Amino acid sequence: MNPSSSALMTDLYELTMAQAYMEQGMEEPAVFEFFVRKLPPHRNFLVAAGLEQVLDFLSGLQVTQEELAWLDRTGLFRPALLRYLETLRFTGDVDAVAEGTAFFPHEPILRVVAPLPVAQLVESRIMNLVNFQTMVASKAVRSVLVARGKPLIDFGLRRAHGAEAALLAARAAYLAGFAGSATVLAGRAYGIPLYGTMAHSFVQAHRDEIQAFEHFALAQPDNVVLLIDTYDTETAAKKVVSLAPRLKTKGIAVKGVRLDSGDLADHARKVRHILDEGGLSHTQILASGNLDEYRVKTLIDSGAPIDSFAVGTAMTTSSDAPALDCAYKLQEFAGRPCRKRSEGKATWPGRKQVYRSSADRGGFEYDVLTTLDDRGQGEPLLQPVMKDGRRLGPAPS
Repeated sequence: MNPSSSALMTDLYELTMAQAYMEQGMEEPAVFEFFVRKLPPHRNFLVAAGLEQVLDFLSGLQVTQEELAWLDRTGLFRPALLRYLETLRFTGDVDAVAEGTAFFPHEPILRVVAPLPVAQLVESRIMNLVNFQTMVASKAVRSVLVARGKPLIDFGLRRAHGAEAALLAARAAYLAGFAGSATVLAGRAYGIPLYGTMAHSFVQAHRDEIQAFEHFALAQPDNVVLLIDTYDTETAAKKVVSLAPRLKTKGIAVKGVRLDSGDLADHARKVRHILDEGGLSHTQILASGNLDEYRVKTLIDSGAPIDSFAVGTAMTTSSDAPALDCAYKLQEFAGRPCRKRSEGKATWPGRKQVYRSSADRGGFEYDVLTTLDDRGQGEPLLQPVMKDGRRLGPAPS
C-alpha cells in the first residue's frame, strides 16, 4: 500500500456521497474550485504550491483489487459502487495557476471538471496536497524576501510532521526561492540542490576539534563546511585557521564554517575577523539554529557578516501559521451554477478566472476576480494543465 497515491487517501464521506450519486444517476460533469477563504495571521499574500503532486495523483488514480476487497469487507458499500471503483480513472480537466504564483483570499488557484462522483472523491487528497505545500511556500518566501539575495537552505527534515511532509516542505521551500535542502531524498525526488555540513556529535566523537575538522575535510574535500560552536566558537575558528595550510597542501580549501548557537551576529563578527586575519577571507559563514524570517531579518539588518542561512523547524511547520482556511467547493453541476450561502462561508457561483494587471516597473498592481465568461483585463492566471485525464506538460511554475 502506498498512502501517497492510494485512492483511499480520502475521507469516508467522499465515498458515501459517491455511492448516493451513483444510485441517483448523478454523474454529469461537476466543477470544483480550490481557494483560501482568508489569510492566516502574519500573512498578506500566499504562494501556490502542490500542483505537480495533484497532477501525479490524478494521473494514477485507481483502486486496487486489494483495496476493493477491503472496502467490500467493511460492509459500508454496495456492489454497484465497488464495480464503479474497479474501473475508476480520472478523465476530467484541470486548470490551475502556476506554482510559485502569489495569490489572495477567494481567488481560485485550481479548478477540477469531472463526473460528479470522481470530482468529489479526489477532494480530500487535493486539499491535503495543495494546503500543506502552499502553507510552507508562503512561510518560506518570507525568509527569501528579507534575506536580500543571500542563500537559504532547508534544514527542516528532523522536525517535520512526517516523512512526506519533510519532502514536500523541501520542495515548497525551493519553489519559494530557497537555494537547496539538506534532505537527501528531496534531492533525488525533485532535483533540489543538496547542502550539508556536520553535526556536533561528529566533533564530540573525536579527541579534539582540530582532528574532527581534518577528518571531515579529508572525507569531504569538495564540501568542507565545519561546525565551530560545539565548545568555544572563537577558539574553534582559530583552529580552522591553523588547519587550513595543512589542508591546502592536499588541495583542500575550507569552504565555510557554521554557527548554530548563541549570539549569531556577535559570533559572526568575531569569526569573520579571525578568518580574515588568518588568510581565509574566502571562507563563508553559514548561520543556523531556530531561524525564521524575523531572526534572519534581524541578522541582516545588524550587518552581521553571514553569507547564508539554514532555516528548519519554523519554516517546515509554518510555526506561526500552521493551517490554512482552504476550501474545495462545487461551483457548477450539470451546467447549473451552484453557490453556498452558509454564514461566513458563502461562495459565488460558476467558474471563475483571476486576471492580473502588471505594473510598469515589474510586479503587479491588482487582480480582478470574475466569472470565466466575463473577459477581464490583464493576464488570466488559471491555465489548462490537464485535459481528458491527460497532462498537458510539466506543472507550470
